[in-house]
Amino acid sequence: MCHQTVSLIARYLEEHGIPTVVMGCAKDIVEYVGVPRFMFSDFPLGNAAGKPHDPESQAATLESALRVLESAVGPRTTMQSPQRWTDSADWKLDFSNIETMPPEELARRRKAFDEQKEIARKKREADGLKTHAAE
Repeated sequence: MCHQTVSLIARYLEEHGIPTVVMGCAKDIVEYVGVPRFMFSDFPLGNAAGKPHDPESQAATLESALRVLESAVGPRTTMQSPQRWTDSADWKLDFSNIETMPPEELARRRKAFDEQKEIARKKREADGLKTHAAE
């Protein structure tokens, strides 16, 4: 889910008396929105709850997030997870880096994206929804 959307929802819930903690990987976005409590994992996007297929990593992330919820000293508290994606930070240079992606992979991803857009367009039309503001 979008970091900005989750952060805005968290702010809304907090304004209505429901305590929140956001777990995320996009520190710049979450801190810009100004959530009360944030558990930052320096992982690739989509892995805010821990490493895939690694229940120990996921449990540790959740436990850390709950600690932030109970111990934040004030608004806009950010805690960084001690976990690392890999021993080296090189993944940050390569993760979804279009310049290191073979042309075939780029074409495959572009095709998949276009197919999803077409599915969404057809769904909107079937539901009688406008596809552009000018319609």
